[in-house]
Amino acid sequence: MAEDLRTLWDREAATFDEPADHGLRNEATRRAWQQLLLPLVAGSVRKIADLGCGTGSLSILFAEAGHHVQGLDFSREMLRHARQKAAAVTPRPEFVEGDAADPPLQAGTFDVVLSRHVLWAMPDPSRAFAHWVRLLKPDGQLIMIEGNWSTGAGLTAAECGRIVQKHCGETQIRALTDPALWGEPITDERFLLISRH
Repeated sequence: MAEDLRTLWDREAATFDEPADHGLRNEATRRAWQQLLLPLVAGSVRKIADLGCGTGSLSILFAEAGHHVQGLDFSREMLRHARQKAAAVTPRPEFVEGDAADPPLQAGTFDVVLSRHVLWAMPDPSRAFAHWVRLLKPDGQLIMIEGNWSTGAGLTAAECGRIVQKHCGETQIRALTDPALWGEPITDERFLLISRH
């Protein structure tokens, strides 16, 4: 099963950046994501784990702002694209092959765990999230972008909130309805969830 999923995402890698919110090639979309995410980690340089990083667009966004980022994905092709895109970035993100359901990263060493459109795809989202929490330093921060998409896939904000609150304290959820984030107007549910360990 895992190999089937890896093959699927390897095939997706060549065109993964085509949607505006994946590749962040459109300046207005890129700026919208910068304005949404970078203020959440303003201040000192942070160590960030980007789980299910895909082709590394968010890893690069944070690295360009001076943060130290480890991006993790189980698709070798996604990681190959990520490394190519990040070749000129300083500090350069480090990209690691591994399963976001149980990330092979050092526990208790990250200031921030970041994921975008990943938790919904985990076989056991609550168990995966518990593994993510273990990566954080005390008072570390979780930043997740999720949604309940028009295709029928995804998690609602309420479902995601319940999973997070089993493992963390106060949780904030903000609807992401600005078309600039997605490159077009949306009609489904997309949201940002922030919590602290």
